[in-house]
Amino acid sequence: MKELSYINKYFSKYKKNLLSGIIIIIAARILLLITPGLIRNSINVIDNYRTGVNTNLELVESELVTNIFLILLASGLAGIFTFLTRQTIINVSRYVEFDLKNEIYSQYQKLSLNFYKISQTGDLMNRISEDVAKVRMYVGPAVMYSINTITLLIIVVIYMYKQSPELTFYTLSPLPFLSFTIYKLSKLINKKSIIVQEYLSELSSFSQESFSGIALIKSYSIEEKNYEEFNTLSEKCKDSQISLVKIQALFFPLMIFLIGLSNLFVIYVGGVQYLEGKLEGIGTIAEFIIYVNMLTWPVASLGWISSIIQQAEASQKRINEFLKQKSEIISKNNKEVDISGDVEFKNVNFTYKDTGIQALKNINFKIDKGDKLGIIGKTGSGKSTLLNLIVRLYNIDNGELVIDENQINDVNIKSLRSQIGYVPQDVFLFSDTIENNIRFGSVNSSDKEVIEVSKISDIHDDILGFKNKYKTILGERGVNLSGGQKQRISIARALIRKPKLLILDDCLSAVDTETEENIINSLNNLNYSTTTIIVSHRVSSMKNANKIIVLNNGHIEEMGTHSELMQMNGYYKETYEQQLIKKEISE
Repeated sequence: MKELSYINKYFSKYKKNLLSGIIIIIAARILLLITPGLIRNSINVIDNYRTGVNTNLELVESELVTNIFLILLASGLAGIFTFLTRQTIINVSRYVEFDLKNEIYSQYQKLSLNFYKISQTGDLMNRISEDVAKVRMYVGPAVMYSINTITLLIIVVIYMYKQSPELTFYTLSPLPFLSFTIYKLSKLINKKSIIVQEYLSELSSFSQESFSGIALIKSYSIEEKNYEEFNTLSEKCKDSQISLVKIQALFFPLMIFLIGLSNLFVIYVGGVQYLEGKLEGIGTIAEFIIYVNMLTWPVASLGWISSIIQQAEASQKRINEFLKQKSEIISKNNKEVDISGDVEFKNVNFTYKDTGIQALKNINFKIDKGDKLGIIGKTGSGKSTLLNLIVRLYNIDNGELVIDENQINDVNIKSLRSQIGYVPQDVFLFSDTIENNIRFGSVNSSDKEVIEVSKISDIHDDILGFKNKYKTILGERGVNLSGGQKQRISIARALIRKPKLLILDDCLSAVDTETEENIINSLNNLNYSTTTIIVSHRVSSMKNANKIIVLNNGHIEEMGTHSELMQMNGYYKETYEQQLIKKEISE
């Protein structure tokens, strides 16, 4: 129960609902337990009339009618209270589920990219769905039936003891053996529950990757191989589930056996005591049998409750491991700051922790507000890494990264990112309308603003060609668009927030040169000041930049304007001439 102690804060939050539920449960059990006493009394009245102890038939009939009325009334009220119990305690479990999912999702938002690079999407989805569902079962049904069972046991034992201490002892004698068995089986269930959840996460991750990469699977014609891998993993998941169920299946037969044993004790011991005159009447035996059968489900549910608690413990442990993760990307200052767009790197170094690869080495440069910086270099030279540091998706190892004369670690993260328009190399569009994908950059933007940025990114005419125009629903990741269309919508999404700093990470690679020129010219003529950083493999995208950087193996190899770099006879000039020749040939 150590891991589940994390949920105690929610119990405290909803303590009024829980206390109301507990009071209602106790009231319902007391009302329900009036019935056995009335049945005992009725049987004794009939037995007394049969044996001649009471010969007044009218009195007997009157007492029986009264008892029947009271039984119906008590049962009806107990049913109403049981309904109210579910409306309190079970509702609390839904509230806790809601709060816990929100807490987990909030944690997802806070964690850095380093965490996501080592985590599987399916596992993260499983923790917020399957694991939380297991915890909800603990907060709701497990708590409700635990209180119900404890209340019923206490009240029933008191009632039984008042009638016959000796018969009560024999009736309850199987319970210690039951408790020991539950303890042993619970430990096994806990271990197997952890294994089940781990396999479910693997299966979710595999499925998610298969669905996302279905086009690649089909193009390589490896559906059969992919199915075999899924089937193998599914078999392991099934075997772990069956192994858990086999342990759980021992509970109910064991409960039924022990309840049956208790009934035998009641009939034999109670019969002997009745013959010896130690019981008030034969109705007491019927009363005890009813008590035992009343305990059948609560006692049997002990195994089920134990199983729920063990599974919830295993799931909460997985959730706690995740919630204890700390993001290294934190704001030292909560004050919002308006940035102008000045950016400076001073001897900046960066190494990826997961691979140990040093991506950037002694990076030094400065760009001023409104300037345009171009970055070019071979694949793996550190271009995207440099941009990620500016957006502060990672922390620099050492050196200084200055935004408007402020150390980037001293600038509020939310404030910084809200003033940056970032178009990553890996374009991502949501399964929503085109206009909502563009508005993602600024949710309160007007239709006029959406159209304006679409024209700047040269996607407006394409959108008008669709049947539903801006209301067109996109498939997952924009699967029903071309690569160039996806890139241009992403640019529009970045522009709609009128950023102080616009970062374009090789986001024009899928468009033709004419479209590229149109977009570049439109960006140069924006009606507001923005510092622009463009990463591209095309020299044409950046030849008019105020400054151009050539990265090679993590360090700056060349730096200057287009004309200055052309005089250096280095990588930049070589790339420019190669692309110029290709353009002339294509024309």
